[in-house]
Amino acid sequence: MDLIAGYLTQSATMIAAFLFVLTIVVFFHELGHFLVARWCGVRVDAFSVGFGKELAGFYDRHGTRWKVCLIPLGGYVKFAGDDNAASMPDRERIAAMSDGERAGIFAAKPVWQRASVVAAGPIANFLLSIVIFALVFGLYGRVVTSPTIDTVQPGSAAEQAGLLPGDLVLAVDGKPVATFSDLQRIVTASADIPLALDVERGSEVVRVVVTPQHKEISDGFGGTQRVGLLGVTRSPQQEDLVRLHYGPVEAVGEGMRETWFIMERTVDYLVKVVTGRESADQLGGPIRVAQVSGQVAELGIVPLLQLAAVLSVSIGLLNLMPIPMLDGGHLVYYAAEAVRGKPLSERVQDVGFRIGIAVVLMLMVFATWNDVSRIAGG
Repeated sequence: MDLIAGYLTQSATMIAAFLFVLTIVVFFHELGHFLVARWCGVRVDAFSVGFGKELAGFYDRHGTRWKVCLIPLGGYVKFAGDDNAASMPDRERIAAMSDGERAGIFAAKPVWQRASVVAAGPIANFLLSIVIFALVFGLYGRVVTSPTIDTVQPGSAAEQAGLLPGDLVLAVDGKPVATFSDLQRIVTASADIPLALDVERGSEVVRVVVTPQHKEISDGFGGTQRVGLLGVTRSPQQEDLVRLHYGPVEAVGEGMRETWFIMERTVDYLVKVVTGRESADQLGGPIRVAQVSGQVAELGIVPLLQLAAVLSVSIGLLNLMPIPMLDGGHLVYYAAEAVRGKPLSERVQDVGFRIGIAVVLMLMVFATWNDVSRIAGG
């Protein structure tokens, strides 16, 4: 009975943490669309967190229905004149409207306004990430240590390149390195890529070229990830640890830097997958997100918020992919319209929409398959 109770408690924590993280990310994504739409004079029929049957909701003074629905795996903003939650226009209904009625219709707005509304969702995700990281850095600071090498593992890339214990890394490829974690971030993203390290050794500065080895390591959440490794360690004593404190402006700057780093890593990985230099088995779906959310929730609210920030960046980038039905696909349509001076034909848009649905469904199935395979293999 104790084993069953423990399993149920763990499952409840995982589900609650997953819904907490996903709801924050989805809400702010849709809020971005909503706020810019209102600013552009678009009437909004519904703002929904989740899909399917409505569980609870209310109307605001502008006539928008705010609601929470049964299936909490996403959300949408439905504009006046839309045929569905994916913002496909109801062309027959719009054609039958008067000029006054058409003024508040999303599909009747200038292309730059439609593009602004669509782009606002991913941008809101990036801003949410910056705000969360800025709050964490501003309230708690960051504990760091200098990029000094304490040990060099035998046979490692570091030993082969001639790095020595006691070396202090000053810069990588000309970019200054302030902390050991900065060095780790650069190295893990640079497997099989030569790096030029400026190293302080005694009273002189030497340049060492080293190529991180491609290794598969545990990600700390029951899975694995492939990263670049030098084969060096840092074993700081208590007196070597420094807690950095940030003022409001500095905290925002650090939040922007952290968000940009996640974007770079994500885009770099996706490019490597497309070009065949990296396997797609690292992609995770809802099951993986739920599993990690539950494990992170046990560490406290701050790590859970940081996970929400990371997921927010990922959702923002995913939505910018040029796939019809996603925000990026709509932006491609609007770019073509701006160049041509008129929208793409209804048939082209409808075909693109159907292709987009198929691609998104395939990505979801593939990511879920990865999740299941990872659990079965673990």
